[in-house]
Amino acid sequence: MAKNIYWADTYVHKTCDALSAIDKIRNGQRIFIGSACGEPQELVKALAARSQNFSGLEIVRMMSTETSSLTGIANRTQDGSLNIRSIYLGSTNSEHLSRNKRFITPMNMSDVPNLFTSRKLPINVALIQVSPPDDFGWMSLGVSVDVTLAAALAADFVIAQVNSRMPRVMGHSFIHANQVNVIVEHDEDLLTIDLVEKSSAATQMGKHISRLIEDGSTLQIGLDAASQATIQALEGKNDLGFHSQYLTEDVMHLYSQGVITNRCKGFNDGKLVASAALGSHNLYEFLHDNPGIEFYPSDYVNDPFIIARHNKMVAMNRARAIDLTGQVTAKAMAQTLYAGVSGIPDFVRGAWGSKGGKSIIFLPSTNPEGTRSNIVHSLGDETVVVPRGDVHFITTEYGVINLFGKSLQERAMAMISIAHPDFRDELLDQAKENGLVAKERKLGTSGKSVYPVHLEEFAYRDDLKIIIRPSKPIDERRIQEHYYSLDKDDVVRRFFHEKINFIRSDVETKSQIDYIRELVFVALVGEVGFEKVIAIGEYRLEAKTNLAEVAFSVNGKYQGMGLGKALLRKLAHAARDNGIIGLIAYTATTNNAMIRLFNSLPYKIRTTFEDNSLKIICTFEELKG
Repeated sequence: MAKNIYWADTYVHKTCDALSAIDKIRNGQRIFIGSACGEPQELVKALAARSQNFSGLEIVRMMSTETSSLTGIANRTQDGSLNIRSIYLGSTNSEHLSRNKRFITPMNMSDVPNLFTSRKLPINVALIQVSPPDDFGWMSLGVSVDVTLAAALAADFVIAQVNSRMPRVMGHSFIHANQVNVIVEHDEDLLTIDLVEKSSAATQMGKHISRLIEDGSTLQIGLDAASQATIQALEGKNDLGFHSQYLTEDVMHLYSQGVITNRCKGFNDGKLVASAALGSHNLYEFLHDNPGIEFYPSDYVNDPFIIARHNKMVAMNRARAIDLTGQVTAKAMAQTLYAGVSGIPDFVRGAWGSKGGKSIIFLPSTNPEGTRSNIVHSLGDETVVVPRGDVHFITTEYGVINLFGKSLQERAMAMISIAHPDFRDELLDQAKENGLVAKERKLGTSGKSVYPVHLEEFAYRDDLKIIIRPSKPIDERRIQEHYYSLDKDDVVRRFFHEKINFIRSDVETKSQIDYIRELVFVALVGEVGFEKVIAIGEYRLEAKTNLAEVAFSVNGKYQGMGLGKALLRKLAHAARDNGIIGLIAYTATTNNAMIRLFNSLPYKIRTTFEDNSLKIICTFEELKG
């Protein structure tokens, strides 16, 4: 029976320099290298220096930023001599990925630890980086627990670089000195990540996404500048939680500001949970011995069942491209390949299983040069990271849509509505050619229009939350249903005659507008993507007079709530901002409600009778005395 060994008695005997440690590796072995910013750089440099002395080695690592030493190994890689197996799920368009495509192992993050611990992919040697041991011999994996802990525990032989600059992070992040075979004490700065500057498109996407996130939500956030812009848009939220694959500097700022409190998560309350950290030295100092932060392996953090246990779990992830049916591809960003290691499918499914949860996929409408649409008719041979059936909310800088429960035609029209205006006509033509959209469908003036998100407004009537916003092409069916829901008298007041049929051509012009000469506001209730139109206010410009003719309809159930006044006020403001001089309405002579509605405006009202109807006019220059 083996004797229990006090860790400090053997620690010194295990210690050696990096080259001596690497010399313990044998030909034909499989070597795991600690991932992300926890990469043991001194050990990797030593491996690079000795690489020509080995044959048949296989390096297993997460797709991550290339250090110069690893790049050198990759450039000398030849099948049968030294291979680098990269765990990655995403598109392989970048130069580096394409060059080493044959070594990519596509996997979901939640499945990787089991690959090692089950010995389906045996790890002979693990090269890891840890903090110095505490009084009990426990060393923290610090900024990179993810799949590293599983690889270390499953490996036949573990070489640990002990770095005093590695933060000691709480949670399931520790390995004991007795579980390590060789110690290399070497202090060096940890790898850091500088994210690119945020674009105006990223900032706009952040504003769209912020509207979908309720107070008390738990967040998972992907990596890139657009993600960070999204985080900044959350500064006005309250009691957010965090459960995500990666912890970044912007999350630290939200935590410091009190926006992220983790009080309402419903699971791991009070704890900010992740599996790795990517950022600056300030972030790493923030992690050290912080009792409010816990890191766990990827098979826990990325487990869809664990994710689903959180309240209002919101998964926010960046896509590279999405086709018209909703299929998503993602790839490593040019600035950091870490984004290519995909936990997206895990969080998409986990968030949807959460009570009140939602998944949001976002992407800029075009490439940075504006020469290629990121919304495409087909993904071609690119990897589908999220299948269309799992995709729900999608946002670009041009708006937000919800594809859940939508037909292929509804999906295609919705995707086109948030594409860049320069590519919408082309996408519609391709959709028709592929049979996704009926041949008679058209975009009208909305094809080149930019949705005016600044005109959106929330209204509350007791416990009822109402959004009042300009109509979109995706509202066509909702508007049609609204007209069918009106009482007979309301139909007559709106259309001046009895009407029982509201065919598509009748409502098409209400959703295909240019937002300047034609503007339609809809008042909606219900979940985003499944809202019901309860009121409509619209104007159409009379070019000769430069007056906007307005009309209204309110579902009988929601009359008396002041919706007509709210819609008229928004129409007046928008018309004035668009250079229109006033409003005009034609209504029944007995429609005193319309007169009262106009009188609620701060302008002088003139009324005349014309062809058995009442004509009401106000101009924005004539204020009431």
